[in-house]
Amino acid sequence: MMRSANGPALLEKLHPDAAMPGGEVQVAGHGLGAWEWQEARASIGDTPARLALSRPDRVVMRVPAGAVSGDVRLAHGDSASNGLPLRVAVPIADQLHTVSNPAVDARGNIYVAYSGDRGHAVSTSVFRVDPSYRMAPHVRGILNATGVALDHESNLYVSSRQEGTIYRITPQGAKSIYAEGMGVATGLAFDAAGNLYCGDRSGTIFKIAPDRQIFVFATLEPSVAAFHLCMAPNGTLYVSAPTTTSNDNIYAVSPEGDVRVYYSGLGRPQGLAMGKNGDLLVAASLHGSRGMVCITPRGRASLAVAGNGIVGLAGLPDGNFVLATREALYHLRG
Repeated sequence: MMRSANGPALLEKLHPDAAMPGGEVQVAGHGLGAWEWQEARASIGDTPARLALSRPDRVVMRVPAGAVSGDVRLAHGDSASNGLPLRVAVPIADQLHTVSNPAVDARGNIYVAYSGDRGHAVSTSVFRVDPSYRMAPHVRGILNATGVALDHESNLYVSSRQEGTIYRITPQGAKSIYAEGMGVATGLAFDAAGNLYCGDRSGTIFKIAPDRQIFVFATLEPSVAAFHLCMAPNGTLYVSAPTTTSNDNIYAVSPEGDVRVYYSGLGRPQGLAMGKNGDLLVAASLHGSRGMVCITPRGRASLAVAGNGIVGLAGLPDGNFVLATREALYHLRG
């Protein structure tokens, strides 16, 4: 259906239909560009948004700071288009320095490491953000805290990339060394049997059994940043290991430690999480667009959330998501 010469613009599709502030969303439709010498004006709900590209059948809209979820519309003069819903991530914590996935417990508390500059001690190693978005110090005294993970008893595990050590913190706050000699210890993940996996970005994934025996589980090419880990319900361990190329891989490691390339073609992939129906969610660039990429079990990738600077993500008990940038946490409706 085409817009009439004097009718409003017709919006047909947003891609993606979710974004962080600063992310760019493509809007497809008819009659979207300049009309009778009037440039189109974009808005998300009541918030004006800037157009980075304007063509008759496609515009690119940048989500402004302060925007909230609402309908995207284009207007020419007094003529406004139909609306299409856009989910916008809302900031819930800032002044952080995280480099990996946050961890979420069954009550919806979010644990995020404050990593700091290499070799530099900071006052708080891990913060906890409760379901009301109140942030408080949770763990102190871990140098360059990097990866975080929770076991089924709600013990928190934290890796130190500086020390090559993994710490365990009980729900009562008691801290102890769980494993040492993990190299440049980065991402952490548990399997259903209680085995803990740790990525040493110099090329090794360690498996730590519940009795603390340590095994070399798999080896990969070294990463310039970190190994990010995500465990699937079937026991497959997914790993991202960003390098200096713009064509990085996501690896799948079987429960027996066999490594294969699961997907190739991402730019600087970082944090990973499991989505719906076996989809894998990755903080990465896809075809030059940065955000959260969704990879289906059939290997099809698409940008699910537009946004710059995402380093980690995690699902919340209510089906929503928390997204982590280097400096802040965001809440996004699922």
